Formats: sequence, C-alpha cells, structure tokens
Amino acid sequence: MSAEKPQLPVNPWLGAFTPALEYMIDAAQRGVLFSDILRQRGNQYREHLAEEIPHVLNYDAELVIDGRTLPRPVNYLLVRILPPKGVEVDLKRRPFVVVDPRAGHGPGIGGFKADSEIGAALKAGHPCYFVGFFPDPMPGQTIEDIARAEAVFLERVISLHPDADGKPCVIGNCQAGWAVMILASLRPELFGPVILAGSPLSYWAGVKGKYPMRYSGGLLGGSWLTALTGDMGAGKFDGGWLVQNFENQNPANTLWTKQYNVYSKVDTEGPRYLEFERWWGGHVNLNAEEIQFIVDQLFVGNHLASGDITTSDGATIDLRNIRSPIVVFCSEGDNVTPPQQALGWILDLYDDVDEIRSYGQTIVYTVHGTVGHLGIFVSGGVARKEHSEFSDNIDLIDVLPPGLYEATFEQKSADTLNPDLALGDWVMRCEPRTLDDIRAMGGNSAEDERRFATAARVSEINLALYRAFAQPFVKTMFTPQVAEWLRRWHPARLQYELFSDANPFMSWIGKAAEQAREHRKPASADNPFLAVQAKMSEQIEKGLDAWREAQEKLSESIFLAVYGSPALQAAVGIDPAVSRPRRPGKSLLHRQLIEARIAELKSHINQGGLLECTIRGLLYVGMARRKVDERGLQALRRVRLSEKEPRLTLAQFKQIAREQYFLLLLEPEATLAAIPALLPASPEERQNALNLMQQVLSAVGELSGEAAERFKRVVSLFGASGPALPSPGQTNVPFATVERAKASSRRH
Repeated sequence: MSAEKPQLPVNPWLGAFTPALEYMIDAAQRGVLFSDILRQRGNQYREHLAEEIPHVLNYDAELVIDGRTLPRPVNYLLVRILPPKGVEVDLKRRPFVVVDPRAGHGPGIGGFKADSEIGAALKAGHPCYFVGFFPDPMPGQTIEDIARAEAVFLERVISLHPDADGKPCVIGNCQAGWAVMILASLRPELFGPVILAGSPLSYWAGVKGKYPMRYSGGLLGGSWLTALTGDMGAGKFDGGWLVQNFENQNPANTLWTKQYNVYSKVDTEGPRYLEFERWWGGHVNLNAEEIQFIVDQLFVGNHLASGDITTSDGATIDLRNIRSPIVVFCSEGDNVTPPQQALGWILDLYDDVDEIRSYGQTIVYTVHGTVGHLGIFVSGGVARKEHSEFSDNIDLIDVLPPGLYEATFEQKSADTLNPDLALGDWVMRCEPRTLDDIRAMGGNSAEDERRFATAARVSEINLALYRAFAQPFVKTMFTPQVAEWLRRWHPARLQYELFSDANPFMSWIGKAAEQAREHRKPASADNPFLAVQAKMSEQIEKGLDAWREAQEKLSESIFLAVYGSPALQAAVGIDPAVSRPRRPGKSLLHRQLIEARIAELKSHINQGGLLECTIRGLLYVGMARRKVDERGLQALRRVRLSEKEPRLTLAQFKQIAREQYFLLLLEPEATLAAIPALLPASPEERQNALNLMQQVLSAVGELSGEAAERFKRVVSLFGASGPALPSPGQTNVPFATVERAKASSRRH
C-alpha cells in the first residue's frame, strides 16, 4: 500500500483572491466576445444594406406589384406571403395585408419571426400579404402617391380573393397606421377592418409630466429644421435622424442597458441581439417633400383629426368617412404613441357614441399595461395574445354593431365554458364604452390646446423665413455628393461601420473571440464581483433615467411657459377666448342623410322574415349583457358553415344585423311588437330558430337577470313553448329553416 501524498498547505491569501481572479478572467473574455458581437453586427449591417431589397421578413414571398412600375412610381411593393410548411390557409377567409412603417427603418418587422402579426394571421388560416419598400424613394414621390399606390395594391388583393368572407383586413404599424387611415377615408370601399398598432393620430394629445416627444416640434422652433435637413440631404431626408430621435427618448437603454444586457449574457444573448439589430440598423430615406408633409400636417400641425388636409384633386381627408371597423391597439408603456395620441382623435371627431353610430363606425380599442412602442408589433408575447386574438376574431370585429368598444382578454382555464369555441389561448370580449372612458385616460386642457396651436403658427412663420432667406444658400452648398457623405457619416450609421471588418483596427477581434470561446471560464453565479457589477449597472441606469426625467421636466416647463405666453399667442393670432382652436366641421348634408336614413329604417320595422326576426331576437337579448363574446359568434359561425350552399355570407349577416340593431335603438318596442307578424306559420321553423338563439346565447354562459327576462319575452313573441336545449356534445342545431327565409326576405 503506497503512502499518501502529503497535502500542501492552502495559502489563505490566494483563496481570498480567487473570486477576483475568476471575475477578471470572465470579464476579459466577455469583453472580447462582446466586441466580436459588435463586429458581427457591423458586418451584418453592411451585408444587409448591399441587398437589393433589404428586409427582415422571416417568410418567403412572391412579388405581386412593384410600385416603381405604376404611372406615379413609388418605392413600395406588394408581396404575397408563402405559408411555411405545415401552415394551411383558407382562400375563402378574408386576406390580411400588413403594412410596415417607413419611419427610418427598413421593412419586415411585422413578420420577422413566427410569433408576429403575419405569423398570427397565417396561423388563423388567413391568406397574407405584405407591403414593403425599397431603401430610397422615387424622385418626386409624395405621401399622396404612396396612398394611391396602396389603393392599387388593395384592389389587386381583392381581385385575387373574389370568394373571401370580406374585404382585406389591413394592419398599419406605427407610421403606416395614419397612412392607412388616410387611404381608408379616401377609398373606404377597399377596406375590411383596420388594425392600428402603436399609430399616432392625435399628435398634440398627452398628459402633463409624461410623453415629452410631443413638445419637440415647439422646442425646435417648428418644421424649419426638417426643411434644413432635407436640403442638406439634397432633397432626401436621412432616416437615421428618425432612429436617433427615437433612441433619444430612452438614453438609459440606448447608451447603456441594451449593450450591458449583451455583455452580461454574452454566451447566450448574441443571436437575439443580432436578429433585432439587423432591422434596427437598416436605415431608409424619405424624400424631403414627404417628411415635410408629415411634420407640417401631422406632428406639428395636427391637421389629420381636424379634417384640414386636402388632396391634390381637392378631396378632404375626413376620418369619419371610414366605414370599416377600426381597431386601435396602444399601450400605457409606449412613450412614442401613448394612448392619448392613439385615441384622442375620437374625442376630436365625435361628441358622443351616438354620433359614432350615426356615421356607421365601429371603433374597438385595447390598452396594454406595460409594453413599449416597439413591443406592440415586435413582442412575441403580444403576437401570441393580442394579435392572435385579433386574427382569430376578425369576423367578430367586422360584424359588431356601430359604436365604441374596448377589447378585453381573459386567459382560458379549466373553468372556461365551451373552451373549444375560443380559438386561441384567450377569450376575447368587446365591451361597450363611452367617450368618458377615453377622457378618463387624461388629455389636454383648452389652455394646452392653445399652446400647441401657437407652436404650429410659430412653425409656419419660421419655415417661411427659412425658405425666403436661407434655403437658396443651403441648396447651393449641399450637392448630392456632399449629401451622400453626410449620410455615410451619420452617427446612427457610423456606429455600425466602425465596428465592422471595414475598420482595420477590428481585424484581431475575430481570432481573439475564437480563443476566448475555446478557453471560456465564466465566473460562478455566486461570485461577489458579479453582484457588484450588476449593482453598478443599476446605478448607471438610474443615473441616466434621472437625467432623462430632469430633461423632460425642463423641456415641458419651457414649452408651457413660452407657448403659454399671452403676448406670443396674440402675436401669432391665437384667440384666448376660443376653448378649442380647431374641430372638424359638422356637415348639414350628413344630418339630412341621417334623418332620411332613420325614416327609411323605421319603414322597415314591419318588413322581413324569420331570418330578420332571429337576428332581431339575438341582438335584443345580447344587448342586455353589454358585451360581445367571441364564443357566441363562433357558435353561430359553425352553424352557418355546417349548412349547404347557398349559405348566408358574412357580409349579408353584417348588413341585416346592423339594420336590426339600429331598429332596436330607434324603436325598441315597435321593433319587438312586429316579430309575430313576420314569423312563418310553421311551429317547427320557429322552434328551430329559438334553438339556434339558445345555442348562441348560452355559448358564453347561462342567461340570467335582464338577459333571461328578455329571452323569455322573445320566446313568447315567437309563440313557441321554448327552446330545446342541445344535448351534451351537440355543436349544431338545424339552421336550414332560417336560411330558407333568405329566399323570401325583402333584401335577398
């Protein structure tokens, strides 16, 4: 038996330095690996910009229309998304068209991964199209040209799906949202539901102490700086400035947190970081005329909701012309498009919900509690919840009666009734709201409105002065060659170039990173220096946040003081006696048309058949619940799809449902009293109709309270003994007798 080796004494001083040595090795390796990730980011940036159509779509697509070939060429294009393997779409379902924002970044963020807007639409079985764009605009291209091109795109999509359930659902992300709304007001016949994701429509709106981005125009003296930047770009506006403006809203994340997160998790965070940076660094340009329109008419002028924008042919852009449902998705955590800017246009356009109904509009909104601006159309969690529910329930949104609703979501559980009727992981409900619910979110006072109106007037004056005295000299100095060098040296672009292989000082990073990975020695999780590192990072982040908050507070104080000055307001012609400087005009013709429509509707009270009476009964009982649940419509949809052709189309159902809804609002007692005379004599047909109503109404729970009393009244009006409840597992009841009523209906 061999003698044991003598144990050497452990040096206590060496043991005390072990965590420090371990951390130093780990930190050095992380520094090299982080530098290599930045190098990969720079190379990725250069490769991405070298592509003919730089984009980040995660789906194969085929070109449908190239906007550069149109009579008024634009740099936009329409592509059809090819469903990936294992995903099937139904060509009879309405198509989705996703329009990405051209606000400094390239296209594709609406579908850059499976959990995205495009992914949700495909998963729900909808054919999907995407509107993207090239990096550089066509010469002379305007915002109006883009709108007309997108109208051509939608016409083509509609022609490719003649048998679809409805017109295309169009999703407008951020900047694309207001562009879609402009087109929808000019060509309402092209649209199904419109979904606005993080889209500003009321640019002055907000609450004091938050969302300082709305003060930027006034603090910079208006849009003269936009004109100067466009002239320095020789007629082009570098999208890098828009990206930089966005990053300035959160200096802690821009200057520290985003990079520190990669550095501290360098072994795992690289791929996710590079995936996002591929889009974030894909800068695109706008024509100077385009950005000038955006800033003058929208950001500073706030002319969209007030109906002050007209097209070249004299048409007024009035959002009240939109006839398809409008879905507004915004977030309390969005400091770029807060809820007030996403929803304030409703208060600008309408006095109450009845006026919304008088225009036949359906507006649905949902407010997320925390997600930031990009998360609204980038977050996988949002895509799996809100966007998936919108895609699954777009038909429910389309047939909602006119009015204002809030969409709420309840996660399915073991206690959820009829979970198979809720297509996703959530149950979506649309609950009626009033304008007071939007006002409760906060907004501007009359004094604030005058301040912003003053800033808009100052902007007009400064822009006129710049154009008269400085613009000719600037245009002479900045040739296209000089402008191109300025774009290349823009800080937003330079940060990628400096860390790429184009910089010879980065040549050693790649090999050093390989060695660091080969000999990687991460510090243990309980290393005390990691805790110190995390604490230091937290303090840096807090310091930057404190600086941002102080800057925002100062900016707001300056804006309120300067543009609240009675002397300045008087000098630029703002009347202090006016409570609201501008509101869209009320049309006498619209009132006359409404009166004529009301008279026409009342004449239809005693017209119709079993189909109208069944829908009338469903609406009468459902109105007592004060919410519309997706399971009820899904039950009705299953019954409809189970019948042989010809079946009631979604458009036909929507038309009849809207008429019956208005009749119940205008003359509820007379509308109900007319039911017995309109019903067929056959007791079997009446009973089947009641069975259908029972099935649809009970899909969301047992009838109780006022809803139960209303259903009893409907049963008595139908002159039947009561509904025969479906047996367990039964999903459909005969609907053929109701369908046959179409043949004798006054409308079909």
